[in-house]
Amino acid sequence: MQRAFIGVALTLTMLLAAPAAHAARFGIADDAGKYAENPASFYRQLRGLGMTENRIRVDWNPDRPRTIVEKSFLDRALPAAHAQGVKVVFHVYALNPTALTASPGAAEEFAAFLELLARTYPQVREYVVGNEPNQPRFWQPQFAPTGRGAAAASYVELLARSYDGLKSVNPAIRVIGLGLSGRGNDLPFARSNASTSPVRFLRDLGAAYRASGRRTPLMDELGLHPYPRSDGDSALVGDRWPRTGLVNLARVKQALWDAFAGTGQPTVEQGLKLRIDEIGWQAKVPDSSRAAYFGRETATATSDAAQAANYAKLIELASCDSSISGLYLLHLQDDPDLERFQSGLLRADGSARSAYETVRRSIARARRGCTGKVLTWRHVSGVVGAKAVFGAVRRMPRVRRDWGFSVSAAEEATYTAAIFRLPAAEKTIRRLTSRRAERAILTADGLIRAGWKPRLRFPSQRLRPGRYVYAVRLAASMNAKRTSLRVSRPFLVR
Repeated sequence: MQRAFIGVALTLTMLLAAPAAHAARFGIADDAGKYAENPASFYRQLRGLGMTENRIRVDWNPDRPRTIVEKSFLDRALPAAHAQGVKVVFHVYALNPTALTASPGAAEEFAAFLELLARTYPQVREYVVGNEPNQPRFWQPQFAPTGRGAAAASYVELLARSYDGLKSVNPAIRVIGLGLSGRGNDLPFARSNASTSPVRFLRDLGAAYRASGRRTPLMDELGLHPYPRSDGDSALVGDRWPRTGLVNLARVKQALWDAFAGTGQPTVEQGLKLRIDEIGWQAKVPDSSRAAYFGRETATATSDAAQAANYAKLIELASCDSSISGLYLLHLQDDPDLERFQSGLLRADGSARSAYETVRRSIARARRGCTGKVLTWRHVSGVVGAKAVFGAVRRMPRVRRDWGFSVSAAEEATYTAAIFRLPAAEKTIRRLTSRRAERAILTADGLIRAGWKPRLRFPSQRLRPGRYVYAVRLAASMNAKRTSLRVSRPFLVR
């Protein structure tokens, strides 16, 4: 009996000590329920899939800044959603990309509109503020005439005013910032689509926040749209730094830490959540459903099976990453215009893709907890993926003039490399920085692009006989305080 009691007590202790299960919420980013004559049918379908949230767009018109233009649609859709147990999330932005930057008072007017929405619809407790401000389709200008980033500095004022305005109506409202695009080319003088990558946008956002002197948060969550580079890509492919796919969230989390650590804006480690509030894969339209569509297909869509597999993986990843608060697939049903998006679980004629049942089953499994590998993350204080390959440095002939080695990183970084003659004090080598290479025989410096493996070359020069080491210090371009030092084994010149 005593052993049984001890066993029960131990089990209870373990249960109490175990972390609570993470439960990401799943939903659809779709305005179909807002415009449907019978929105109840739309929301019943969501519930049948196990989805509990619907993100819908609310337009802000600068010509009618205090008018809820589609109020009649919202008045009809919200009660229908509530009756089916579906929570509505408002996604509020202006369709004109210069609407919020052309007038000095636009940010204040936009915030006042959010307050009006919050008072009119007190049942809505979550707001996405803006849409992809790192893309010129939704926010201009992206860059100043000099080429310096400009979008984040103007957006930070909008987000700050929106946060304060919504919280003044109801402190329980959750403010979801940005709706950040996972793409961006960082080409200020491009002929078209001059956009900002998500990592660099977050760096600029943090700099603007710090410069403003604000001590309170900008957002409770970060909204993110990590679309695939191509509909033919797997959900596990991701994207190159400084862009991001869903499997590259570590670089978004690191960018948030670099931008806001030590400020009034929490980072992921301090509880900031990520809301994947828009993502989807376009699937091919079979001949049997072609009559329900019009126009010409402009994208290379994937197969039904691949779309279903990608959605299953998305749901698994969201269920295993405690920093993800929610995942919204784009569209329940395809847009019939083939020049738009066909990422729905239903085709335009109402027939179900294989993803429909796959998503339903995947959400049911996710409700029971992580269905794959639990994902954890901690910020790094060095350069991500910093490596140096010095080669077989043992004995070198005294006539040699060519000195160098290879270096790489998973993010952009600057470097200062040096050759030191031994015995050099360890402190001397560790003091190697981008500004100083004290007592170095030869030095080299430059920039490393993410994923590249350049060979660093020193000035051509013979070295006197003796023992030497290579050393290189890398500093992250997004946060110069994050550095990594790599030192070779000693080599002999004779």
